[in-house]
Amino acid sequence: MGMTITEKILAAHADVDAVRPGDLIQTRVDIALANDITLPLAIKPFREAGGERVFDKEKVVVVLDHFNPAKDIESAMMLSKARAFAKEMGIVHFYDVGRMGIEHVLLPEQGLVVPGDLVIGADSHTCTYGALAAFSTGVGSTDFAAAMLTGMCWFKVPETMRFVLNGKPGPWVSGKDVILYIIGRIGVDGALYRAMEFAGEGVGHLTMSDRFTVTNMAVEAGAKNGIFPFDAVTGSFADSHGSRPYRIYESDPDAEYTTTMSIDLSSLEPVVALPFLPENVRPISEVKGMKIDQVVIGSCTNGRIEDLRIAASILKGNKVAVGVRLIVIPGTPTIMMQAISEGIVEEVLRAGGAVSTPTCGPCLGGYMGILARGERAVSTTNRNFVGRMGHPESEVILSSPAVAAASALEGCLADPRDSAH
Repeated sequence: MGMTITEKILAAHADVDAVRPGDLIQTRVDIALANDITLPLAIKPFREAGGERVFDKEKVVVVLDHFNPAKDIESAMMLSKARAFAKEMGIVHFYDVGRMGIEHVLLPEQGLVVPGDLVIGADSHTCTYGALAAFSTGVGSTDFAAAMLTGMCWFKVPETMRFVLNGKPGPWVSGKDVILYIIGRIGVDGALYRAMEFAGEGVGHLTMSDRFTVTNMAVEAGAKNGIFPFDAVTGSFADSHGSRPYRIYESDPDAEYTTTMSIDLSSLEPVVALPFLPENVRPISEVKGMKIDQVVIGSCTNGRIEDLRIAASILKGNKVAVGVRLIVIPGTPTIMMQAISEGIVEEVLRAGGAVSTPTCGPCLGGYMGILARGERAVSTTNRNFVGRMGHPESEVILSSPAVAAASALEGCLADPRDSAH
């Protein structure tokens, strides 16, 4: 009986010939990632387990991206603790102000994750790297501490759901619309502790940016991981960014799947997820006109240069609606420099928007865009739970960069396909 991509990567890292869903295995870890929130939580269990050094100072990665630059005294102390630990351990891939970007945008950009890797991160959106045909998943800070110490992690092998993508997306339809559409169909627990494997000829019409967005939000369907097959698009990205050799895994023709769902990409239209769950998905044509107060374009879901280009193409020559705050957050310093050199930052500023240094910031209700009671935001982030971006009585609507930019101009939910844009 054959194996899926996910099963093959897990088997290879467990040094066994084969695994099956439900097996409990212990695997080697290629990359163990933490940030400014989760690293400080992991230090205590690391010390209690006798930790004096990390298993490999090149394979433990620390990115201080959630509250950095420090927003207050508490976050400054947390950041100081993380910096001291990283210095003590000699962490090679340590990213602070000036080098720091949003972790799940930064690691692929820097070539730290390559196809075939097994990556764990003390952050739920670590599943992003499945776009590179790698197995990646989020873990708790205690599991991260154990991985820092031993270079190992245990898993229950997940079942796999297969999503067959056909056709080519139409104008203004992106990876964000694809994953929101899927979550809208299966629900926020529709892939609970399962792998979401994406396949079909339609995959070839998705850019790497699209794929990163899709796998980033696999966890919003409850998935253990999301994963794309390796193809020419993956290879081009890996060859231009990767810092080490990689291995390609492919699902066998007789691999077993719990469910197979076919999706015609050409039939999709831009969608949004209304409060208060990512599954509350509606076509933009049905809900346009809802008043908004703020627009955020950025995050580990949609903070890549392709996302900013889309937004800038809509903003160009226009003005943000009176009473609306537009905040644009490039995912990394490299993306910020690209955005400056391509005139994207200028377009945002001329339109009346603001541009931030790379940070997670408003996505988790941290800073740089907190909502007050009664306010509503359109955001390219990944979660719209109660109080996610600020006050419990505020609202977040999830969208693509195209919908977000069009909405900023109109002052309400807007369809980027409308002639005005």
